Amino acid sequence: MTDAEGGAEGSLISHLIELRARLIRGLAAVLVVFFALVPFSKTLFVWLAQPLLSVLPAGSSLSSYEVMSSFMALMKLDFFVALFATMPWLLYQAWAFVAPGLYRNEKRMALPLLVSSLLLFYAGAAFAYFVVLNGAFRFLISFSPDIIKISPDPVKYLDFVVVLFFAFGISFELPVALVILVLLGWVSPQQLSAWRGYALIAIVAVAAIITPPDAVSQLMLAIPMYLLYEAGILAAKLVARKPEAA
Repeated sequence: MTDAEGGAEGSLISHLIELRARLIRGLAAVLVVFFALVPFSKTLFVWLAQPLLSVLPAGSSLSSYEVMSSFMALMKLDFFVALFATMPWLLYQAWAFVAPGLYRNEKRMALPLLVSSLLLFYAGAAFAYFVVLNGAFRFLISFSPDIIKISPDPVKYLDFVVVLFFAFGISFELPVALVILVLLGWVSPQQLSAWRGYALIAIVAVAAIITPPDAVSQLMLAIPMYLLYEAGILAAKLVARKPEAA
């Protein structure tokens, strides 16, 4: 084995060791927060169920038709909350692993994009909880006959809400995605401006796919997504390289 091959192998092993350490730190943080949330599981679930309970008749509740349903709902909720809470730490571990291999100008651009994507994801999830859920449930329940008693299973309710959180969180990343596309040189801000009509059609289609089948939640996602598209164009114009700089 040559010195170059030995050095490459040693470098690969050191990178794998560092990757394992970063993964262990991230997993340890998730587990610590998860077990810290277990005593508050019931309180968290009551808080999460408020958008639905607020539109149901007084005295309504969720119904568990399986022995493990309630327990699984609480444990899944603790895990997702722990994942949401430790996301900055997890992203920091990922950043600390890849940052040494980036150039200075790449670091200067990547860090603001990373922070912006995190804040936008949290904003999307918060928008889903405080704005979308109540309106969507109110709209859906208005079509339910009086003879049908609405009493969802806690696990299915949790799955529905978490999917909606992730859908809105990821959708709110649109400005970051547009800025990255411009930085890579795949599109220009002028092209993004010219494609507004196509973007609006695509946004409406995406909103119809990832939201519940009601017009209220679809509009509540489509409108902010289009506004974020316009914000992405403005941000792309700020970071786009000038011809002489390129």
